[in-house]
Amino acid sequence: MIFSNHHSLLMNVVARFSVFFDFFQKKVFLTGFLFAVTSLFIWVSCDNSKYPQGEILYTNFCASCHMENGEGLRGIIPPLANSDYVKNNPLSIACAIRNGLEGEIIVNDTIYNQPMAAILRLNDVEITNIINYICQAWGNEYGNVKLEDVKKTLENCR
Repeated sequence: MIFSNHHSLLMNVVARFSVFFDFFQKKVFLTGFLFAVTSLFIWVSCDNSKYPQGEILYTNFCASCHMENGEGLRGIIPPLANSDYVKNNPLSIACAIRNGLEGEIIVNDTIYNQPMAAILRLNDVEITNIINYICQAWGNEYGNVKLEDVKKTLENCR
């Protein structure tokens, strides 16, 4: 009889602990899940790049000459950051990317005469993404270009 009472009491405690443990386990999982989702949302929303594809393409194809910060190499490679040339000729950048560039250009009252190699492997969409990134990066607020306009420009600059 004594053993039976202790056994009942023990089973009752184990059952209650099991219910509490299941509740606690679910609550911990739910809390962890909500934390992960919230963290992901904050991380994605804190990405301040308006054109992440363009930024990746710029980094891979342009930054080695024009630098990560768009400042170029003083007197050799023109800047893209705070550039009057970019501001006034955003679509002409499409031709420079696709076909390269030779000859003098004037950027921010400085003459540049370093040839730029063509990047033939980029398609029209990728070129548009790069231009839109450049027009919005590093404090530039030069609007954006449309894919249709880039396509027309590329047809005319061949």
